[in-house]
Amino acid sequence: MADLPDPDCIFCKIVTRDIPATVVRETDRTLAFRDINPQAPTHVLVVPKAHYPNAATLAAADPELAAALLTEAAEVAADEKIAESGYRLIFNTGAAAGQTVYHAHVHVLGGQAFHEGLV
Repeated sequence: MADLPDPDCIFCKIVTRDIPATVVRETDRTLAFRDINPQAPTHVLVVPKAHYPNAATLAAADPELAAALLTEAAEVAADEKIAESGYRLIFNTGAAAGQTVYHAHVHVLGGQAFHEGLV
């Protein structure tokens, strides 16, 4: 069962439209919006509308929703015209991995060549 929205979570507030964001795609279960601090020419975040603290808890609790995030990430890449040239999908899980917002999300990055050795 999905966690209830967290009133202190910035992504929950974006999902409920209490905080504005540049939305690029939306389904009944996911929302995709542009990152406010892009690390590539295309940098979109895809989040579940339900609150899960990270990708691991999402995958354990709702594998279908985890799969929906990946499906939407691929749709974002197609819409952004980076699917053929290539793109990265990144889940950060935990502080040591660089997670700063504790709401599961996948970064869709593309529009530039990523060189071997870059993370």
